[in-house]
Amino acid sequence: MATAATTPHSAAAPRPMTREERKVILASSLGTVFEWYDFYLYGSLATIIGAQFFSAFDVTTRNVFALLAFAAGFLVRPFGAIFFGRIGDLVGRKYTFLVTILIMGFSTFLVGLLPSYNQIGWLAPVILIALRMLQGLALGGEYGGAAVYVAEHAPVGRRGFYTSFIQTTATVGLLLSLAVILVLRTWMGEKGFQTGEGWPIAGWRIPFLLSVVLLGISVWIRLQMNESPAFKKMKEEGTQSKAPLKEAFGQWGNAKMVLIALIGLAIGQAVVWYTGQFYALFFLQSILKVDLLTSNVLIAWSLILGTGGFIVFGILSDKIGRKPVILGGCLIAAITYFPLFGALTNIASPNLNQALETAKVQVVADPAACGSVFDPVGIRNFTAKCDIARVALARSAVKYELVPAAAGTEPRVTFNGRDIPIADGIPANITAFSAAAGEVGYPKAGDPSILKVNGFFSALSNPQALKAIGILWILVIYVTMVYGPIAAALVEFFPTRIRYTAMSLPYHIANGWFGGLLPPTAFAMVAATGDIYYGLWYPIVIALVTFVVGLLFVPETKDRDIMTYEGASARR
Repeated sequence: MATAATTPHSAAAPRPMTREERKVILASSLGTVFEWYDFYLYGSLATIIGAQFFSAFDVTTRNVFALLAFAAGFLVRPFGAIFFGRIGDLVGRKYTFLVTILIMGFSTFLVGLLPSYNQIGWLAPVILIALRMLQGLALGGEYGGAAVYVAEHAPVGRRGFYTSFIQTTATVGLLLSLAVILVLRTWMGEKGFQTGEGWPIAGWRIPFLLSVVLLGISVWIRLQMNESPAFKKMKEEGTQSKAPLKEAFGQWGNAKMVLIALIGLAIGQAVVWYTGQFYALFFLQSILKVDLLTSNVLIAWSLILGTGGFIVFGILSDKIGRKPVILGGCLIAAITYFPLFGALTNIASPNLNQALETAKVQVVADPAACGSVFDPVGIRNFTAKCDIARVALARSAVKYELVPAAAGTEPRVTFNGRDIPIADGIPANITAFSAAAGEVGYPKAGDPSILKVNGFFSALSNPQALKAIGILWILVIYVTMVYGPIAAALVEFFPTRIRYTAMSLPYHIANGWFGGLLPPTAFAMVAATGDIYYGLWYPIVIALVTFVVGLLFVPETKDRDIMTYEGASARR
């Protein structure tokens, strides 16, 4: 028997959104924006947080620990997906992601209050990491709940459009965090922002404390919401799963679809997303040496100009299917990453681009004296001179060639044939190599040849900045192409009784592990090879794997009736 709650699903023809549907999308999307804002604040302020909570170590080590604490939030996301996904399939969508936003909001607020290492010692970083893990667990439950909730309210034929609003939230949350930080930095000055000099409180704490206001708004809105019609129908019919974890992952039919969703859709989407937003920012700052303000302004403009693409590709996926849009985005990104990042280098740092072509830097060493410098989590302690030199060169954004020497040869580094001694420790070598690199054409941070803007709107009157924004915008369009339809695609993969659990895990394994660890892994590949572009092979290979697996094994789901689809559960 049809009810008012399920009526929207019976009409396949496009129609205007109802007031209730607009409320569902607004409530789900706004809360998710705030969650992403909270999550990304830490990444945007990792350097300052390292100085506050890991001050017992030198600058390089404290930054490594700060990034590891950031990564902890990504690593626990799949566990949050399992835990909250199970609750969502047992108790309901609404109450589960009401709990997740409370956890995220209070965890973020407490980071703003947390005393530094100088005040309470080792307790500070321990609490910080615990709060960061709580954030990751909450986010693991939040996204799946929001996506499922909106999709189960959407009419047939418009799920891509409706859920695309959820897909904008990660980008909008990142943009919001960058905007708040940029405004505070400009208003308070760098010293006031970092240390609170001349102010009652350090400026970096304010964005975290503001999250309690966003939390209050989100909770109030979500309390007004009703449970999704699909879950209510299932509950009324008594067809709920008694053990969603066992059913989702213990039955081969469902587990196989989880694997197909992970490899054939989610991991490609994840690496394209993180390349277009996070790795692009990392590449600008750490490799091209573009200053913090300029790089954030360039990324912010690309996000502002490109965010509408989530809606466009969500709508397109309703018309031609999820599969061609997502897989097409993966393929185009894989084919064009090398030329796009090469063009970005030429625009943002033309002297670096020239030095890459003309300067000849070599690490000459006995191969037996050189080990692997692959260090994606940044915790290895390098002692061999060959390895120390290679890591220092990579961190200085200097392209090098590893040249084999006779057995027993003492490792050395040459810049256009001139020997530079290898000192003990990476920091000392970075100083020496950076000076030598400057002599052979490599620009230093602050070099006038490196792209620089003085403000947010001044970028629009700078021809070079506009070209850089154009390239970054293309990368964001790739993001919107693969990410816009992904929520609808994953929701449609699984039956209602295990939907929250089954769709959340592949999404968060992909985005938490494959995507979240992309920047450090890509940089580790750069360090291991001496090629500043080599890290791009990481997203390219994974995107191509998704394209091939998706092409062969992913079914098209855009016309599937998610209210009646039972999947492998029908054969239990």
